[in-house]
Amino acid sequence: MLAEFAVILLVASVCKGLPFYNGFYYEHILNNKTNNGNGEVIHFNGVRLVVNTPDDPLFGYRGGNVTLPCTFHYEPKLNSTRRHRVKWSKLHKDNTKERDVMVAIGLRHRSFGEYKGRVHLIQNKPNEVSLVITDLRLEDYGNYKCEVIDGLEDESGIVELELRGVVFPYQPHGGRYQLNFHDAKKACEDQDAMMASFEQLFKAWEEGLDWCNAGWLMDGTVQYPITLPREPCGGKETAPGVRSYGERHKQLHRYDAFCFSSALKGKVYYLEHPENMNYAEAKAACQDDGAQIAKVGQLFAAWKFIDLDRCDAGWLDDGSVRYPIAFPRPNCGPPEPGVRSFGFPTRHMKFGVYCYKMS
Repeated sequence: MLAEFAVILLVASVCKGLPFYNGFYYEHILNNKTNNGNGEVIHFNGVRLVVNTPDDPLFGYRGGNVTLPCTFHYEPKLNSTRRHRVKWSKLHKDNTKERDVMVAIGLRHRSFGEYKGRVHLIQNKPNEVSLVITDLRLEDYGNYKCEVIDGLEDESGIVELELRGVVFPYQPHGGRYQLNFHDAKKACEDQDAMMASFEQLFKAWEEGLDWCNAGWLMDGTVQYPITLPREPCGGKETAPGVRSYGERHKQLHRYDAFCFSSALKGKVYYLEHPENMNYAEAKAACQDDGAQIAKVGQLFAAWKFIDLDRCDAGWLDDGSVRYPIAFPRPNCGPPEPGVRSFGFPTRHMKFGVYCYKMS
């Protein structure tokens, strides 16, 4: 008996697709086999497990909820129910590595890491194992794998999740080309954003983003989007597009950053105040109003998603002074919509202020 058990363990250890251990106990029930009475395992022949996921990407907003659809069936159709396990994971950019999101057997579920308390399965109909992610975060975008494990059968499908958002170039107080990769990543995070991916920058370029300073992206490359070719930005004769410097040394080389922000859980507003304020006074005025001074990513998100439009320059958290224009008009800057910047004036100068209040 012990010898037979050892053989079973040996076989299980080398069969790809069998249950793994990640802190969640799997029952070793292999539904797609039977015994002929002589101790030999015979697999059902001609039955194929098929996992269905959507071909097109799904879209969500920060703070919202999204359902990643996933169903499975057998070909040919079975008359009886078979036990199965479900594993949802998030794939890395190269689709070769993955991070566990949730595993489930029947009604038993376990979620992992930053997904704890934010994910659950929808099993309203037979063979549905869709994943619901609540309170979406900026870093939730990417490819998710829905894997159904039925004994030795192991099939999966991919669901792509994109966040609706806005890409914006960012320079710190020191001016142009001051950030290595790690500084750029932190600078975006400090402004309620994250470093943009190439896909996000490319989409922003398709929507009209034109910026002649090169900036870091999440994949470690340095690029910049040009919609109107001109001499200082790659030359007049070059085609519009996203220019690339390729990968750069993440510690030594210094550029700007391209950041990505999405919808807000709160409200950005220009604080009505009897007089303009210096930076310290502006920060205190927001606090007195039950808010906090707005970050750059929050101002861009408000401009993008709720058409925040105000022709008054105001302090932001990083010490910059900006104002959002959704509907261009005379005396409010260029003829295109955008967030105008006054740069980083000395902090004793007087301006208005943009505040952010959680809903």
